[in-house]
Amino acid sequence: MAGKLAKLLSDLKEPEALAFVDQALGKGVDPMDLLGESKEGMNIVGQRFASQKYFIPDLVFSGEILKGIVQKLEPHVKKGEEAERLGKVVIGTVAGDIHDIGKNLVVFMLDVNGYEVFDLGIDVPAQKFVDTIKKTGSTVVGLSGFLTLAFQSMKETVDAIKKAGLRDKVKVMIGGGQISEEIRKYTGADAYGKDAMAGVSLAKQWLGAK
Repeated sequence: MAGKLAKLLSDLKEPEALAFVDQALGKGVDPMDLLGESKEGMNIVGQRFASQKYFIPDLVFSGEILKGIVQKLEPHVKKGEEAERLGKVVIGTVAGDIHDIGKNLVVFMLDVNGYEVFDLGIDVPAQKFVDTIKKTGSTVVGLSGFLTLAFQSMKETVDAIKKAGLRDKVKVMIGGGQISEEIRKYTGADAYGKDAMAGVSLAKQWLGAK
């Protein structure tokens, strides 16, 4: 059975993947194992996208399949998990950008790996990031953006965090389809991630891991 869900997800077989989750839960399979397989499947999707075997519509579809799997697993996973949270992360797609597939994958991966995530959604004003950092005490902030116009919004968000006197208390990571080291320098962020797993790696580096 190992790897079956990862294969179904990465092959974009939605009905089969969802049916497999139901069957596995019915047989008493650990939901965390199924989450791990989902993560493996999304990694394969990411690799296929990077090698141009998959394209944006495939990426979007895989995200929808993942969402369905997570909805089935969440009631089983949340029990007893909250106390084990390793740290808090605020994340959102910056002002002017409404893309959220990449952000949602990062949120899912962070959650599965034990972090408490405050997902602010899309088109998020800089001040909302600042207010949420203050309210939650989060020490890691993730700024997502797919469009080139997001670069300026990311810079303005980092500047707002600095102006609020919080910059030395938080680590800022940015991510999106066209993010590079040059953009990281421009925005003033601490690091950038090429994909969801890179975001998790940064969180582990800054907050620790299980």
